[in-house]
Amino acid sequence: MKGQVLLIEDNEQNRYLLTFLLTRNGYHVEAAIDGPRGIELAQSGNPDLILLDIQLPTMDGHAVAAALRKIRSLDRTPIIAVTSYAMVGDREKAMSAGCDGYIEKPIDPDTFVAEVERVCAQVRAGGEAS
Repeated sequence: MKGQVLLIEDNEQNRYLLTFLLTRNGYHVEAAIDGPRGIELAQSGNPDLILLDIQLPTMDGHAVAAALRKIRSLDRTPIIAVTSYAMVGDREKAMSAGCDGYIEKPIDPDTFVAEVERVCAQVRAGGEAS
């Protein structure tokens, strides 16, 4: 197994697709449908990677990323925004909230896992990823 991924995504179809792609490639995925549940699972599960939608009910992804960054045990855990927000400034806003990487939706199922791994490698090497 490659690692534990926490997927915070409210859209059922997106959750299914991302979970399928990641598990097919050796990852174990735990999913949350909103920010508060995602924060709870992050604290109890100590994931290797967090994939975070920005447009969430109850608590948006920016607030979730900021809250996750305040949890000491997660300070080195890569957080990648996977979002349909693709306007000028959206990437920067996600990064300033605490995300390490940014992947725009719709994702390409053929390249998604490789893109996640590329972003994680950049983050772990100490650089900011796009």
